[in-house]
Amino acid sequence: MQVHLVDGTYELFRAYFGAPSATSEDGREVGATRALIGSIHSMVRNEGATHIACAFDHVIESFRNELFGGYKTSAGVPLDLLSQFDLAERAVRALGMVVWSMVEFEADDALATGAARAALDSRVERVMICSPDKDLCQCVRGDHVILFDRLRKRAYDEAQVVEKFGVPPASIPDYLALVGDSADGIPGVPRWGARSAAAVLSRFGTIEAIPAAPRDWGVAPRGAASLSMELERHRQEARLFKTLATLRTDVPLAESVDDLEWTGAPRNELLALCAEIGERALPERVVRWRD
Repeated sequence: MQVHLVDGTYELFRAYFGAPSATSEDGREVGATRALIGSIHSMVRNEGATHIACAFDHVIESFRNELFGGYKTSAGVPLDLLSQFDLAERAVRALGMVVWSMVEFEADDALATGAARAALDSRVERVMICSPDKDLCQCVRGDHVILFDRLRKRAYDEAQVVEKFGVPPASIPDYLALVGDSADGIPGVPRWGARSAAAVLSRFGTIEAIPAAPRDWGVAPRGAASLSMELERHRQEARLFKTLATLRTDVPLAESVDDLEWTGAPRNELLALCAEIGERALPERVVRWRD
């Protein structure tokens, strides 16, 4: 079997910025939710998904905000998008799919945990983490656990992660700690860029293993002396940034792989949800119902 683990937060954002606005009869914005459930249903209708879970950030903030004040928040997120967070989760549940709703942790942590668990099941031929988020590249294992960008139809196995970033999946948190990740509010270490981080980490693997003296690096990235000086000045911050970028694999998810099997949409629940948001087309396309 294949297991599909979906970044629901990304899918909701993509729907919001890519689909037309729509309002329900009571005046709520529901356009993103309508587009989202159509897209998620297409995974079982057109993409062959049989075992699926969808992870959402129920709120943007998480335990990482307590560790670093600059970490991403809901500031700047459109209110009519934030207002659909709960509705989007209800909609995917109404499709009959498992939803992981994260408050203390992030959706990415749930995906990382789910992928690690599913990979241990001998029946699982492949785990597909459906997201373009580079953070999730750290979860890739050979061609058994891959990252799949549904929008671009691009799959990343371990070799392709190395090709793209210059480091193996295990070094992605270190890479992001050095280079930074603006989407998550991680500033990185001054002067370090993608090339220098890849060059040094491809040799040492982790920030902790990088020697203080650049003469001991065995590689000569441009501006090595300045890079070394900035890293020594910011070692403590770099370790914190690595912690922020490292996804958790201990999220208390209740479901087993067997629980992820899609057995159809609960008819009454989905029809009620579609009536609530004015989605008339989806019920006619549902490929399997259950009462």
